Amino acid sequence: MKSNYDKCLKTILHHEGGYVNHPKDPGGETNLGVTKRVYQEHGGTKDMKDLLVEDVAPIYKKGYWDKMKGDDLPGGLDLCVFDFGVNAGPGRAAKYLQTQIGTVADGGIGPNTLKKLDEYVSQNGIENTVKEYQSKRQEYYEKLSTFATFGKGWTRRVEETTKLALDII
Repeated sequence: MKSNYDKCLKTILHHEGGYVNHPKDPGGETNLGVTKRVYQEHGGTKDMKDLLVEDVAPIYKKGYWDKMKGDDLPGGLDLCVFDFGVNAGPGRAAKYLQTQIGTVADGGIGPNTLKKLDEYVSQNGIENTVKEYQSKRQEYYEKLSTFATFGKGWTRRVEETTKLALDII
C-alpha cells in the first residue's frame, strides 16, 4: 500500500504539540510527543526543550510506524493505529486491532494479523473498521485514572483522527 507516513506524522505532531512536563503525566518530560526516556533510548542527547521535528521523525518511523506495519495497513486505519500507538504504546495499539479482528492479540503485527485484517475489512468495510477501532480506543481512555485530567484532549484527538482517517479512505 502507498505510505501515508508523512501525512500521518504531521497529524501526530499536531496532536502532540511542543514541550510539556505536566506533573500528572506519567510519561514525564516530553517534546513533540517523545518522552525523555524514549528519546535517550534512541541515542538522543539534546535538552528536551531543544528538540526539532528532524530529531523525532526517525523515532516515530522506526519505533512506531514500521513496528506497527503502517505501510501494510489500509489507508485511514494506518493513521488510527499509528496515533494510538504513539499515545498508548505500539503493543497496545496492535493488541486492540488484533482483538477487534479476532486474531491472536500478541502485540506484534505480522503476516497473520495482516491476512486476518484483510479478511475483516473485506467483510466489514474499512469505514466500519476504523470507526470500531476508534470507539474501542475511546473506551480505553475513559477507563484510565487520568481521564479527568487529560480526557478532553484524548477525546478531541480520537474525534479528529477519526475524521481525518475517514477522509483518507
